[in-house]
Amino acid sequence: MKRTAFPIALLVALPALVRPAPAAAQAVVGRPAPGFTVTDSNGTARALNNYRGKVVVLEWWNPECPFVGKHYGSGNMQRLQKAWTGKGVVWLTVDSSAPGKQGYVDGAQANTLMKEKGGAPTAVLLDPDGQVGRAYGARTTPHMFVIDAKGTVVYAGGIDDKPSTDRADVTTARNYVQAALDETMAGRPVTTPTSQPYGCSVKYAP
Repeated sequence: MKRTAFPIALLVALPALVRPAPAAAQAVVGRPAPGFTVTDSNGTARALNNYRGKVVVLEWWNPECPFVGKHYGSGNMQRLQKAWTGKGVVWLTVDSSAPGKQGYVDGAQANTLMKEKGGAPTAVLLDPDGQVGRAYGARTTPHMFVIDAKGTVVYAGGIDDKPSTDRADVTTARNYVQAALDETMAGRPVTTPTSQPYGCSVKYAP
């Protein structure tokens, strides 16, 4: 009987794929996005309300996660960031890793890592107490949310439909975030408003 190979990295990440969202999660597609004010990697306070009238992407990030490595190592995430910020979209990369946990960085480290990778988000938000991550029910890195110009969540889920760490999968994947942004910016309903997020579990504080 033929056995189907299953990537070891995916086996390790399975708990992240099935982990329930935190009970306090309020980010629901079709409803207003939870507001927040949090400090970015340059020490500037960033409030979601300040971006009303603009489309906003939230990207949960852990620089040590191999799934994040897939999308940054292939250049996929940077391409999306550059393409959409160039069209007026606000792209906020969020690190909710707690101090002492995998993926935790301070502002200077976040800036250095983004520069090394050629990242181009509008800002990197530091959320070490997990307040923003828990409000959104962010489960994995990456976990993606798209918020329209009215402040409504229109997409929540994975970046694409290939839950692997293989960079080669990027070229054949269906990119849900790209599609959601295409449709939102064109004033159309998002065809696939939710999908299963995949990646490493967000390393929240206890």
